[in-house]
Amino acid sequence: MSAPAPPRRSGARTGGRSSTGTKGRPTQPAPRRPSTRRPATKATKATKRSLPWTQSAAWQSPVTSYYLIGGATLLLLAFGLIMVLSASSIPSLRDGGSITSGFQNQALYALIALPVAFGISRIPVSWIRWLAWPAMLGALALQGLLFTPLAVGEGGNTAWVHLPGGVVFQPSEFGKFGLALWLGAVLATKGRLLRHWSHVIFPGLVVSAFFLGTVVYSGDLGTALIVIVLVAGALWVAGVPLSKFVVAGSVVLAAVAALVIASGNRTARVLAFLGIGEEVDPEGLGLQPQRALEGLGTGGISGVGLGASREKWLWLPAAEDDYIFAIIGEELGLLGCLLVLALFVVLAIGFSRVIARHPNPFVKITTGAIACWILGQALVNIGVVIGLLPVLGVPLPLLSKGGSALVTTIGALAVVLAFARDEPGAKDALAARRGSMRRSLAVIAPGRSRG
Repeated sequence: MSAPAPPRRSGARTGGRSSTGTKGRPTQPAPRRPSTRRPATKATKATKRSLPWTQSAAWQSPVTSYYLIGGATLLLLAFGLIMVLSASSIPSLRDGGSITSGFQNQALYALIALPVAFGISRIPVSWIRWLAWPAMLGALALQGLLFTPLAVGEGGNTAWVHLPGGVVFQPSEFGKFGLALWLGAVLATKGRLLRHWSHVIFPGLVVSAFFLGTVVYSGDLGTALIVIVLVAGALWVAGVPLSKFVVAGSVVLAAVAALVIASGNRTARVLAFLGIGEEVDPEGLGLQPQRALEGLGTGGISGVGLGASREKWLWLPAAEDDYIFAIIGEELGLLGCLLVLALFVVLAIGFSRVIARHPNPFVKITTGAIACWILGQALVNIGVVIGLLPVLGVPLPLLSKGGSALVTTIGALAVVLAFARDEPGAKDALAARRGSMRRSLAVIAPGRSRG
């Protein structure tokens, strides 16, 4: 008969813990390891509450900003060329050219700008920052041509320069480009010092005010407002406190009101917009807003058809320039207008991603300035066309006819593309995609040659 098993000691561990001590007293539980997980912060909680599509692999990819900005730019440019071909056909015949003269000029500027933009998008960020000062000095030199006999006027504004050989351009468009780069380079060095008025004013606001003064001298109040929006965007992204924006905004509103009152033409436009000016007639100031709304109303949901606009038959002045959005609404309807708005929303998303994801302050501030310039100008133009703002005479970026505006806008977007390529991880991701594409072509090419 086998001996009975020895009794189990009460102090023996089971699963790493003991329930009682050697004398029957309960023992203290084994100490727990301190948790290595960080407490949930507001950022992580916000991430959990964010939309599902923001957690997708495509959204988190470092090259998403690059493709959003590049894709929206190319689509807007192609769409703009088509609409310029349609809207400028009759004005081109009136001016003694062929039906495609306006389109050919716009397409030529686009063909010149695209290769240059491709090269700009490959420039390192450090080089772009180094070019900020030469760009601003060159922009001020071009703006100085408005004080020479080379300056020409149109519609009450002396904002163009006519060079020998028939070259006409608008210096303020290049000035906006140079100012955006320069503000990014200067404000990036300030940091927390921007909490003090002295560092906000000098040299950023001083140089900006000087450039703004030359624009106001030319009589182009619409461009002056866009420059103010550009400067405000740069200062906001740079971290200037909100209290300083309240003070500066009050000064700007007072200055704009004074400029409107000082000009009879501007005063008449504002009164016509408010409905207390002169009656609408074939020569009245309310002609363009009325014709634009008639075109939008005629288009309905799907439009009257591409090329079938009635307003472009010299009923709507500047149909291919400042009022091309009305032609889009007439020919392509509400769907065409929503497509344009959607593409600008895509651009806005791409801009915001670059600002949020790039660690370089120069990139953040410059992108903020360019975003406020392009998106702000688009909103102002569309607001004028649909009757929410008085006539200001600013083109719709990438869509309106105009060589200076097209070239500088594409150049500014190319700079942001260079910034997007410099996002953390973007260069490696783009290189990997190019490598996979080459391998795919290497597999496909032999098969084609054998066929």
